Amino acid sequence: MVDVPQPSPSRLTPFSGSPVVVGVVPDQPSLVALTAASLVTATGRGRLCFGYADPARYAVEELPDGTVRHASLDPDGVDDSWKATQSRIRRQLEETLRDVDVTWDLYYLAGRPDRALTHLARAVDAATIVVGTREPGAEARVRELLEGSVAAHLGHHQHRPVLVVPLSVVDWKVSAPWD
Repeated sequence: MVDVPQPSPSRLTPFSGSPVVVGVVPDQPSLVALTAASLVTATGRGRLCFGYADPARYAVEELPDGTVRHASLDPDGVDDSWKATQSRIRRQLEETLRDVDVTWDLYYLAGRPDRALTHLARAVDAATIVVGTREPGAEARVRELLEGSVAAHLGHHQHRPVLVVPLSVVDWKVSAPWD
């Protein structure tokens, strides 16, 4: 059995001045980026490392700076279509953060979001990882049931704290499992 390093005080990255990794998706509500920016500002001017893990691509090589070389899962697909998605996310972040004084970068990652964000967090020595909750709707619930929660996977498979930003709240009294 491989000895996996466990969470401990010796592995803690100080919040003050350390990077924060933020999982993003296209058209995500601005609340996730703004929450992460508020955290970085409150803890002493670290930087935000936004990461989007494209599920239609796989990592060919993970590089020490947190970036990845990636390729399309579809061998017949247009290989540069990812650039439009990257530009779209960058524009959305620029718009969201235009009045916020933070340093940030966007990393275009590939594959499973939990693994990709863990790689990025290790590479930049992030103090924490920030993600939003799933989007509302039956399709998202089924996908989460089959694939699991990104936040839960992160919480169980790496040692950094995970801050989960609620994007849709359901009233306990009104909701039923089939709603």
